[in-house]
Amino acid sequence: MDGVLSKLSGAVAAVVVSVVLAGCGIDRALTPIPEGIPPGPGTPLPVIDLDAPGRTAVQLRGWAEEQAERMAIPPVALEAYGYAAAILARSRPDCGIAWTTLAGIASVESKHGTYRGARVGEDGTVRPPIIGIPLDGTPGVALIKDTDGGALDGDPEFDRAIGPLQFIPETWKRWGVDANGDGVADPQNIDDAALTAARYLCVSGGDLTSEHGWQRALLTYNQSQSYLLTVRDRAAAYSVGRRV
Repeated sequence: MDGVLSKLSGAVAAVVVSVVLAGCGIDRALTPIPEGIPPGPGTPLPVIDLDAPGRTAVQLRGWAEEQAERMAIPPVALEAYGYAAAILARSRPDCGIAWTTLAGIASVESKHGTYRGARVGEDGTVRPPIIGIPLDGTPGVALIKDTDGGALDGDPEFDRAIGPLQFIPETWKRWGVDANGDGVADPQNIDDAALTAARYLCVSGGDLTSEHGWQRALLTYNQSQSYLLTVRDRAAAYSVGRRV
């Protein structure tokens, strides 16, 4: 899984500034990105029936469509992040993971399932599949020998990160869950991947409403301080309805 921690505390005042969008010549008021860890929780989720049959996340369509274009996130992807956060709010209320954190990670990992021309379907599945480079130990690349016989990543020699949240096959085999009710835990499905990531982060970090817990969770997902800060910045932007 992959994507200046200096005095990151508190939140800046919500002062609206006017900027000119590059290349567009359009004035648009933008709210400054808040500082601090963890990033804010973003627009509250409406109450939905978490136990409804089928792709339950679709109940968040109105909530997602109200803000998806503004943040440049596909509505189906935004539904997936919101649904995963709602599930964890019930099953792990001590965790407090927000949809903005999942959105920040997915932005870094795969541009919300749109990396290299991929698209997120109405069923949440990313097509064509997103598969990373072979983790073959070349300079700057981790060495992870094959753990799944190539079943998930198509590579029988080395593992590759898979799906919109970029799980290693071995990690997916342990943590992967079915979130869209089709009976299959599919790393290429953004519903399944978002809920799996949320579960993994909560177990890894504990209380994600605390600075320490949030940082521990992110560093378990990817052991890079630079990655952590990039996710923080993007999640914080989404928390005030901004694109990145």
